[in-house]
Amino acid sequence: MAFAAGVDVGSTQTKAIILDEDARIVGRAIIDTGANVVKAAESAYFAALAQGGIDEEEVGYVVGTGYGRYKVTFGDTQITEISCHARGATHMFPGTRTVLDMGGQDTKAIRVHPNGEVIDFCMNDKCAAGTGRFLQSAAAALDIPLGELGSVALRAEKATPISTTCTVFAESEVLSWLGKGKKIDEILLGVHRSIGSRSMGLLKRVGIENEVTFTGGVTRNPGMVHVLNELLDTQMNISEESHYMGALGAALFALDRIKNSRAPIATKEVA
Repeated sequence: MAFAAGVDVGSTQTKAIILDEDARIVGRAIIDTGANVVKAAESAYFAALAQGGIDEEEVGYVVGTGYGRYKVTFGDTQITEISCHARGATHMFPGTRTVLDMGGQDTKAIRVHPNGEVIDFCMNDKCAAGTGRFLQSAAAALDIPLGELGSVALRAEKATPISTTCTVFAESEVLSWLGKGKKIDEILLGVHRSIGSRSMGLLKRVGIENEVTFTGGVTRNPGMVHVLNELLDTQMNISEESHYMGALGAALFALDRIKNSRAPIATKEVA
């Protein structure tokens, strides 16, 4: 048996997934990317192998994806994160027709074919205001752990409007509202709604079709999930694998390569 691997090197975190030949996840790992991208890719990959009890020699193909995909030096090929998130989402949720991938530095809206192929996509350009980085700025300004932002925001009865269009000034605006006596939960709900409205703009550009699947690191934020569900007026698909969706898609492409390499070569019969 040969295993397939996908390594998704993101700006904030690096994820790795190992699949068996039945496309079952047998190993996974997630680590902070840090400054050494090559080391992050290797560390996540070997951690996933160790978690699955798999030797490196048993892996038949490795696909790198994410912004640092070319730093997956041990990989066999690289595929864009847009294709990988689309593939992973339709594998996990076959009814997926729209994907929203929200990571640390960018957000992507993707419209997909039932077979997982990308029909159209768009992403935030030049600014991280509609991404996880915006949440990090708010967390720093309010001295709240990033993992607690969503739950705090959900306590608010109303949202404080956040008007800044730049992550650089997000901290200043948050502190300004705090100085004016606004409640922390109301400010945070405003931050989440600001990000949500930007995400909706991207989704409308590609066309929103049900089902919508949410992927990326921000899927772990319950406040963001709640706000997006409200704006979309539907329940997005989310699973425990949503954070790993890019790595999952990459591993599925790797599995394709393994199986295709075994396919018999068609030959014409000679009379």
